Amino acid sequence: MDFSIIADSFDLYLSGTWVTLQLVLQSLAIGLLLAVPLAIAQVYGPAWLRWLVFAYGYFFRGTPLLVQTFLLYYGSGQFEWIQQLQQDWTFLKQAYGYALIAFALNTAAYTVEILRGAIATMPKGELEAAKACGMSTPLMLRRIVLPNAFRRALPAYSNEVIFMLHGSSIASIVTIVDITGAARLVNAKYYRPYEAFVTAGLIYLVLTLLTVWLFRQVEKRWFVHLRPLGSKP
Repeated sequence: MDFSIIADSFDLYLSGTWVTLQLVLQSLAIGLLLAVPLAIAQVYGPAWLRWLVFAYGYFFRGTPLLVQTFLLYYGSGQFEWIQQLQQDWTFLKQAYGYALIAFALNTAAYTVEILRGAIATMPKGELEAAKACGMSTPLMLRRIVLPNAFRRALPAYSNEVIFMLHGSSIASIVTIVDITGAARLVNAKYYRPYEAFVTAGLIYLVLTLLTVWLFRQVEKRWFVHLRPLGSKP
């Protein structure tokens, strides 16, 4: 084993880590923005809208992320209207754009189910109290339902963030040089798969540990009211 090649490729791994963080954070942000209204629609919307949201979630949770990425990256060029968009938007001329769309739609489908479950299991007493205070449905959603749902969905959502971090390695297959892509380049250059991919695995491990730590800090802050009196934080 010769890990000196990793030191020589440090800049490549560093840039790959930055690409991974950008891709994951952006896809999670877009996915969460999509998931919140869809989760509300699935609980409070009309039957036809609930069916559409269910069909969307069933497709993206029922098919592999790799297939979804391939469909967008390789298959979208078959449609003329997408070809026109590619001429107008440079965002759609790069593999990064298609990976971001695929990841965002995928994580949104899982986040919808997480939030839907949290919203649907809201204590009825809290809802009745909000209505008794004269709150309208939008105000009740903003001040009672969504804050409560976010708090109770946090542990499950932390798992989705970790899954998204690990799933982002698929981006390397569509020519994006993320962490896994950097490892593939190092292996192709030095023919040292063990050193190349062990290094990539260690970087993912560190990022996972940081993610878990950050969510633990948020949970301590959000669940402080559930802590027994006199206990240490």
